Amino acid sequence: MSTMFENIVVMLVLLNPFLVVVYLIDVVKKLPVRKFSVIIIQAGFFSLIVFIAFAFMGDIIFRRILHAEFASFLIFGGIVFLIIGIQFVFRGEAAIESLRGESEYIRGAIAMPILIGPGTLSASVVIGKNLTQFQAVLSLAISVFFTISLLILLKIIHDRVQLKRAHLIDRYTEIMGRITALIVGTISIDMIMRGVKAWITKLQL
Repeated sequence: MSTMFENIVVMLVLLNPFLVVVYLIDVVKKLPVRKFSVIIIQAGFFSLIVFIAFAFMGDIIFRRILHAEFASFLIFGGIVFLIIGIQFVFRGEAAIESLRGESEYIRGAIAMPILIGPGTLSASVVIGKNLTQFQAVLSLAISVFFTISLLILLKIIHDRVQLKRAHLIDRYTEIMGRITALIVGTISIDMIMRGVKAWITKLQL
């Protein structure tokens, strides 16, 4: 049970709804609670299916189906996140909106790369190896459910606070957005370096 709890904590840290809500701030501001909730739940369900698939199949998806190394996914994913981080540093929330497109079509964009990324996919593979199939599915479901629930709760809090403290919300978004961009940029570079290191190790064998 302790191993299961530890894996849930790791997944929650990677999903991190407090940082995700910053990247979704334009959607949070534009959409009513009901529509926002529906979009987030759909994105969460799609993400959960992908996480479960990677937990059960692991590297097989890359090596036997895609005929590619997971290191390549790390490098590409790192580059994508790096671009997002740089855009956010210079353009703020407008950068994320332009990368995702219109609000009606963001279900897939919220799922990937915001929820589904190299970090969460790697964690899914580890969870699949450390736990039984039932425990793995339960752990991933709990993690996604908690993340989605907290995102909806943050949306509700935002709407209520926005009416009286709009300047505080904007200030929080600006500060957290810059901090998030720095964190994401740092993680992106680390993913790229781990991918390059994995490729170098493979070539030396």
